[in-house]
Amino acid sequence: MILRQISRLRGAFMIAGWSGLGLVGLIVALGDFLARFPAGHLHAGPALAPPSALYPFGTDLLGRDVWSETVHALGVTAANGAAAAVLTLVLGGALGFVAMRLGAAPRLFLRWLMGVLAAAPALLLAIVLIGLSARGYAGVAAGLAAAPLAFVRAFDRARSQSRSRRSEYARATGISAATLIRRDLVYEFRGVFLSTAARALAAVAIVYSTVSFLGFGAEPPRRDLGLMIAAAEASYLGAWWTAAFPALFLIALILFARLAAGLDEGERA
Repeated sequence: MILRQISRLRGAFMIAGWSGLGLVGLIVALGDFLARFPAGHLHAGPALAPPSALYPFGTDLLGRDVWSETVHALGVTAANGAAAAVLTLVLGGALGFVAMRLGAAPRLFLRWLMGVLAAAPALLLAIVLIGLSARGYAGVAAGLAAAPLAFVRAFDRARSQSRSRRSEYARATGISAATLIRRDLVYEFRGVFLSTAARALAAVAIVYSTVSFLGFGAEPPRRDLGLMIAAAEASYLGAWWTAAFPALFLIALILFARLAAGLDEGERA
């Protein structure tokens, strides 16, 4: 009974999360319509005007409309986060699934190597990768930094599947290795793909926004939410709205992605 209630609660969380991500996608798709001004438009109003009917999110130090800037920045964050999440899924999840099927030596070496990289903070990995490339590759760096942990999860999940009674029975009946791999791949996509994708989106959004906040990510006029929060540092106390609204949008994006993942870290790890 308790397990059933937990399952229903988790399902409700996932529905809420995917609905929220759908809303984010709608805002991004309609960004040019919803935003009153183009990205980086200066002197749209008086400097540091508080939220009002004319400026719902107020204005920043340069008179930019915070609502318009936040909508545009959400688009940059979501687009880079989605691209980075795909990179994480391919180089992390898919590669981990395939690596488990390699020979013993390469399999164990890759698992050890990715385990070492996964133990390092993803933010640190992203900064190192950006330092070796350029700021324009911040999204790629975020995806690569999150890939080792996704690899480890996929590898360990595939190893657990190969040792399950279902797999042992299938091998005993004479099913070929190729057929067994295809079947496991179907289970992988059907069972955990969506939650893995949502978890990857949450992870790369955090990393990407943080590196931008630290000055290693997006560059004006294409600001993302992390850069907006950093740019408002001088106004945190006197003009709270310049950082609060971008921060709320970023928190919402990450929260929706984590809810869509099911909040079941231990079970799916």
